[in-house]
Parts: sequence; C-alpha cells; structure tokens
Amino acid sequence: MEGSHEPKLGAYTPGSRWMQPQPAKSNRKKWIVMGILVAVVGAIIIAVVVGVVVSHNKSSNNKNLSTSSSGSSDPNDPSQFTKDTNLHQSLYGIAYTPVGSQLPDCGNSLAAVIQDIQIMSQLTPRVRLYGADCNQSALVLEAIKQTKVNMTVYLGNYPVPTDNGTAYTRQRDVLKQAIQTYGTEHIGGVTVGNEFMLNYVTGNGITDVNSAAANVGAQILLGNIQDTQSMLQSLGVSLPVGNADAGSYFSNEVLAAVNYGMANVHPWFANVSAQASAGWTADFFAEQDVALANGLANKPTMYIAETGWPTKSSDAGNANNGASDASVANLQTFLDTFVCQANANGTGYFFFEFADEDWKDKQFGGVEGWWGLFNQDRTLKSGITIPNCQTS
Repeated sequence: MEGSHEPKLGAYTPGSRWMQPQPAKSNRKKWIVMGILVAVVGAIIIAVVVGVVVSHNKSSNNKNLSTSSSGSSDPNDPSQFTKDTNLHQSLYGIAYTPVGSQLPDCGNSLAAVIQDIQIMSQLTPRVRLYGADCNQSALVLEAIKQTKVNMTVYLGNYPVPTDNGTAYTRQRDVLKQAIQTYGTEHIGGVTVGNEFMLNYVTGNGITDVNSAAANVGAQILLGNIQDTQSMLQSLGVSLPVGNADAGSYFSNEVLAAVNYGMANVHPWFANVSAQASAGWTADFFAEQDVALANGLANKPTMYIAETGWPTKSSDAGNANNGASDASVANLQTFLDTFVCQANANGTGYFFFEFADEDWKDKQFGGVEGWWGLFNQDRTLKSGITIPNCQTS
C-alpha cells in the first residue's frame, strides 16, 4: 500500500526543555542597615520569582503528561525523551514510512524520524520499511543510534516490474551504503519486493500467480532477490532476505528462494466485520501463507506484513466495507481482539500503520490515507487505547 509522491507535512512538535532559575549573587554590603533592607527586598523578589517559575513548570509538566505523543526532552540528546504512559510495548512490529520518503519530493528529515522512533519504541521493538528511496534506511538507522532504543528495522527495496530494474538498482546501492555505515546490529532483514507479483499479474490480466505467464514476472523478482543476496555476501554480512506480497499472491518460486515472507492480510478488503476481523486474519494467514511456506523445502518464516483497520474515509461511498464502518471504534475493536491474541500465539506481524499519510489520501482517496494509530501530527488518535500485553 505505497504510492509515488509524498508532500511534506507540518512541523513536528518539539519536546519541552526545562531551565532551572539561578539564584542571584549578593552584593557586598556597605552598611548593616542597607544590607538588611536589601536582604528583605531580595527575599521578597526571589519568593515571587520562584513562585511564578514553579507554577509555570507545574503547568508545563501537566501539559506534557497529557499529550498523546512524546518528543525529545533534550534536543541535544535524543536518547533522553519523555515517555508517554498511554503507550505500551505491545505490538510485535509497525509498518512505517518516514514522512517525505517518496520520490521526487524527498522531504524527510532526521529530526522527524528521531521523533517517530522515540514514539514507536514505546510501542514495539520492530519496524518495517517498504523501500530505500530518499535515504530513509540511513535516517532510520541513525535515529536508532541516536535514541539508543531497542529497535530492529527490516529494510526494504521496492522494485517495479516495468522499469528494467532502475528502481531496484537505485535502492540496492543506497541499502548497501547504509549497511556499510551502520552494520547489521539493528537490521532484521532486507525485504525485496512489495506486492510485486500482485501488481504484475493484475497489470497483465493474469489470474493464476503460479502460471507460466506469471512466472515471467517472478523471474524478474527472483533476479532482484538473488542480486541482493550476492550484494550482502560481497559485504561479508549475513542477513535474511525476504519478500512481501498480498497474502494470496505469493509465487511459489519466489517464496522458495527467500528466508522469510511478509503477507499483507487485511480484513477490511475482505469485507469482514470489525468484530470478526481478528479471527479471520489469523485463519487466513495460517491457511494461505503459513501452510504454503510449510509445504516448501526451505520453509521460510512467515510474518503478517500489514494488518489493521481504517478510521475514516474521505468520501461516504468508501466509508463501509460492506460489513463495518471505517472508524476509530472499529480500529479499537481490532486492536482489542487481535494484538494480545497474536502475541500469545507467537504470530509475527507489523501493524498497519504508524500514522495517517496525507499523500495517500490526496492520490487515492477513500480509506487509503487513514490507517494510522496516530494522526498526521503524531498524536495518538482520540479514542484509541493501546492494549497492554508484552510482545516478545
């Protein structure tokens, strides 16, 4: 669920910084009486100033505790940031694209990514990226380094079937540079392809993803995967290489060549009700994706790459999937019925997604821009309560 353009959003809310008042130094007294008068007057002034400062700090502190998102308390040290008591590290992973990471805009920034990582680290120890354009891989790894959080990132390369490998090669080269710069300590794997086979077969009117006609596209993707494996080998590093696609569009040949698969499993698009969505997601993933992987010789590890629920639609015609509305209440229902159960079952999943994405709404409309747990200003959506069950 990615697109081609992403406009810059508004400035992120900076973290608060607190200054302690410095006590004034006493002047040398010339006369005892004058000294007493100065001391009395000074005491009165100090009492008033301290009272005002303490009152202001209490007010600021109360404001800070009530905010939904938390930024850096000290901009000079991103590892010192205020934690939000409304957030719990209950999610296995989160799907994430830094704002401004779509060509040709590339309006992303390290400061914004640092704030995102500070917030997401309170929800999960894992994030997955979709692509590598606009230096997003290095920005995320640098943000993890500066915040010193426990975070693993699954890097991504987003090739397209119709450009003769241009997008793949461009992203491979920046991924290589990021790995050379930051090492592999905080990298969980490199995912090559996102809905590549879905786009190939639907774009060519093919109905069977494992047919001879579809295999033409699979060979393009396999070439990208094998090239990535060679690139990592040339660096002398050992990282899993995987592939992400729609849950029912995996090519058997592609999945047989990777260490892991990531399946997009969305009850909304299957016209399932919010109340039944968690059970449907678990069943679909087990029956379609895990079963497929277990039938292959390499038995790749399977993850849910995307699952979630939209909170609204930009037009009334797409506000209902036929069974339930796009709403905050229904997102909460999915959170309450899916997250803790998936954690208990040992399911690896990446919740879709961190925050609403304005560019998707402008380009696609409907529910496309409104899947975030957070609003575009990185405040937790009103009415959302994060489940409190520890993830592994």
